[in-house]
Amino acid sequence: MMRQPLRLEIKRKLAQRSERVKSVDLHPTEPWIMSSLYSGSVCIWNYQTQTMVKSFEVTDLPVRSAKFIARKQWVVAGADDMFIRVYNYNTMDKVKVFEAHTDYIRCVAVHPTLPYVLSSSDDMLIKLWDWDKGWMCTQIFEGHSHYVMQATFNPKDTNTFASASLDRTVKIWSLGSPDPNFTLDGHSKGVNCVDYFTGGDRPYLITGSDDQTAKVWDYQTKSCVQTLEGHAHNVSAVCFHPELPIIITGSEDGTVRLWHSTTYRLENTLNYGLERVWALGYMKGSRRVVIGYDEGTIMIKIGREEPVASMDSSGKIIWAKHNEIQTVNIKTVGADNEITDGERLPLSVKELGSCDLYPQSLRHNPNARFVVVCGDGEYIIYTALAWRNRSFGSALEIVWSTDGEYAVRESTSKIKIYSKNFQERKSTRPTFSAERIYGGVLLAMCTNDFICFYDWAECRLIRRIDVNVKNLYWADSGDLVTIASNTSFYILKYNRDVVSSHLDGGGSVGEEGVEDAFELLHETNERVRTGLWVGDCFIYNNSSWRLNYCVGGEVTTMFHLDRPMYLLGYLANQSRVYLIDKEFNVVGYTLLLSLIEYKTLVMRGDLERANAILPTIPKEQHNSVAHFLESRGMLEEALEIATDPNYRFDLAVQLGSLEVAKEIAIEARSESKWKQLGELAMSTGKLEMAEECLLEATDLSGLLLLYSSLGDAEGITKLASIAKEQGKNNVAFLCLFMLGKLEECLQLLVDSNRIPEAALMARSYLPSKVSEIVSAWKKDLQKVNSKAAESLADPAEYPNLFEDWQIALNVEASVAPKRDIYPPAEEYMTYAERSTESLVEAFKSMDVQEEELPSENGDVAPEVIEDDGVDESQEDAIEVEADDSTDGGVLVNGNDGEEHWVLTPDQ
Repeated sequence: MMRQPLRLEIKRKLAQRSERVKSVDLHPTEPWIMSSLYSGSVCIWNYQTQTMVKSFEVTDLPVRSAKFIARKQWVVAGADDMFIRVYNYNTMDKVKVFEAHTDYIRCVAVHPTLPYVLSSSDDMLIKLWDWDKGWMCTQIFEGHSHYVMQATFNPKDTNTFASASLDRTVKIWSLGSPDPNFTLDGHSKGVNCVDYFTGGDRPYLITGSDDQTAKVWDYQTKSCVQTLEGHAHNVSAVCFHPELPIIITGSEDGTVRLWHSTTYRLENTLNYGLERVWALGYMKGSRRVVIGYDEGTIMIKIGREEPVASMDSSGKIIWAKHNEIQTVNIKTVGADNEITDGERLPLSVKELGSCDLYPQSLRHNPNARFVVVCGDGEYIIYTALAWRNRSFGSALEIVWSTDGEYAVRESTSKIKIYSKNFQERKSTRPTFSAERIYGGVLLAMCTNDFICFYDWAECRLIRRIDVNVKNLYWADSGDLVTIASNTSFYILKYNRDVVSSHLDGGGSVGEEGVEDAFELLHETNERVRTGLWVGDCFIYNNSSWRLNYCVGGEVTTMFHLDRPMYLLGYLANQSRVYLIDKEFNVVGYTLLLSLIEYKTLVMRGDLERANAILPTIPKEQHNSVAHFLESRGMLEEALEIATDPNYRFDLAVQLGSLEVAKEIAIEARSESKWKQLGELAMSTGKLEMAEECLLEATDLSGLLLLYSSLGDAEGITKLASIAKEQGKNNVAFLCLFMLGKLEECLQLLVDSNRIPEAALMARSYLPSKVSEIVSAWKKDLQKVNSKAAESLADPAEYPNLFEDWQIALNVEASVAPKRDIYPPAEEYMTYAERSTESLVEAFKSMDVQEEELPSENGDVAPEVIEDDGVDESQEDAIEVEADDSTDGGVLVNGNDGEEHWVLTPDQ
């Protein structure tokens, strides 16, 4: 049977130009590539950040080989100056420098477990060095008759190694033995490179030669299995890929060739235009391959990292590791094992068998009796339990129907449909290039621009949809389907009844199919990596590796995954969804089926049945349910279900349920909640509750607004007391001022050490207190500036310096009895017009002879003022100079010849 080519995706992940690269190596745990250069340097690059991490200036001569010794955090390098150098790659310190050979060192190789390094040289020798013995040379291997270009340990038997030489041979050696075990002789020119097969159990190695070929050898039979021809120049580097069924060869012709390691056919040729290829680097467990060229380093990633695995509905998982098929059963992890979400399951792996082809996909059929493996352009159907071959054939892809039929895409123009008993039932040739097919309720065929759905029975077109499809997921009911594209996913409803009645009624099907076959329900702008349906709930992980589920268009994040993981399936009896990573670790996450059912019923508007399910949902999930209801606009229902006090409070506030919010605030004793509730109560006119809340929150500014708006003297009195206790002097001052308690205002300013402000206030409102305050001010100012203190004028000593001083004293005396009388609001109009009135001016303008002293009804009548104590000559001598260096005062030249600061009133 003719095999199809491997469909291996190749992505370039790093490109760094440099001097000629002679060797490359990948670090096993760090994202590092090491290149040794012909110029004498060793560079370490981070392929994730695309930046240089370290650089070692080793020597002026070529460094032909450098390797990581990760377990010691070292780099070992061999150069043309015959020295081996060892560096600590963290500290950049030299650990050891020693002369190892008498000619160029071509290669260094690190033993996988023991403290050994092999070196090979143009002096035709191979030497073994033991770093635990101070880098002593513990053995010399002599036998080649030309330069020894490379030596490499056998990963399956680390006591042996192979060496490649320009004497045209490859020799196999054992540690401890001075002579080679045997020699492989088949190349017509010198051998540059050698590598062992690591993937399966075949005893193979590969060599590359100046005769422009690579040869695959069986080192047990000592025979050449295959010669790979095609390069146009010396083959300089070879390797078996550790994860994929490919051989990689690099040549001085500038190309890297990929060959199938079973069929030996050429799969791909890569040319990155960096001149000759000198080195290849790879690592077990990774799809990354590094290539060293004349002009730099390239790293590529071959194939996808998603594991080839499938889980059936009972929890049995089958996966492929290379050609080996293994199985695990989640049910074997019993109730004794308390496995938390995201924790790796302790599964016992059983060997199920092997596969004759390299599996690129593996999938159970709907009843899980069979498993189909596809790869190498072929498919094989095995029994799931005994792993017996039941059917096989050519296929680029194979998909199952929900009934157990299957379809095979043999090429872009030919698709075959088979019955449940493996008999070909129908063959069809689509009118377009079918790049992918998908199974499920309908058979889907895709180009890069559209998808066409067909029925399985007659292969009639049901519907064409113009979208670039990356994957397709059907719900078990067959009524819902997810179409995933590069950037979004779409959830569609399949109207099978509409389709049946249209087809049964003899309706025509044009190029677009049945118009109402599908109905778009939801579109979400997220990339789906892997997905599956559980009932009406679509579970998926996105490009950020979040595990989400979508019910009715509402997306909920279940978990943030810490690494790339891929969905396997859902076990309803455990209410857990299972995922697998590229290392075949399986983890589970809880997703309650009852929660999904509840949300589904709410979305359908069936609240009665939803409420019947609610008691089965654990209390710890009720907040999640409440958030879902809130997103649907069902705030009252959400408030009823929510358990978190903070969330319930927010819901109650949204609903305006102030009594509920108040109960929560009482329990929570949270200042912010009382404040929030107080503002809401005030805005809805519930002033008593607002007062209670603001008091609980100690929101003094809120209380000031409330009491002053209400004209509540008792409240303001209480607030003044609270504010003073809490040191909120600004609020206390405002309260006392509104109450007309000017003496207390004055005392508050003095107590707060605001004596200048107290003096200014006394000058305006309580002139009788000015002398007392000025005295205190002088005393206080004396500590800082005695001259300034002496310059303060006291009205008791210099009444002539204070304009209308006697009138101000009279006004104070007349209005004092009225200060603590608070007229009711209905008398507002009586006072409104007098709001701008100046009492001092009123007193001055009144006729002295006609006015009486203050009467009982509160009318103001100033005393007769005959003499202000200053004669005209003195008044003429007073010169006032404004000076803004002291707030609220002026500098006055008095009749005593001294300058004084005099307070000026506001009015």
